[in-house]
Amino acid sequence: MSESDLIVRRIKNGTVIDHIESGKGLKVLSALGIDGSDGNVITIALNVPSSKVAKKDIIKVENKFLQDKDTNKLALIAPKATVNIIQDYKLVEKRRVALPNQIERIFRCSNPDCITNSDEDIQPIMDVVDKTGLVLRCRYCTRTLDVNELKYY
Repeated sequence: MSESDLIVRRIKNGTVIDHIESGKGLKVLSALGIDGSDGNVITIALNVPSSKVAKKDIIKVENKFLQDKDTNKLALIAPKATVNIIQDYKLVEKRRVALPNQIERIFRCSNPDCITNSDEDIQPIMDVVDKTGLVLRCRYCTRTLDVNELKYY
């Protein structure tokens, strides 16, 4: 194997999130609440050369299996990502992300007067109004949100 080859060990059981747009891997981890505190090994590869796009990010989390609801949280952050479930070193399930009808506790409302931005302990919930145009609306103040300007919770 040459020096330029990427060596990332295979995982026996867990989840591989592939085809993440370059530079978004850390945001994916944050959105999924994966921080390593549970003791599972996490491998993060950023800016990996790809044959389909110039660069991509890859995340491997051992002994953690993402559920569909977790997978769909990725739709705004990494719409082209694939989630691969691995068991005994074999791919047993492959999922593409899909935008859910609502997104909870990932993004903050951009309205500074929204109750979710107050001292109250109210988690932000964004309703997906238009899946094609990526239009979101805050459930509490009804502000329409621009997906490109969302701030992470």
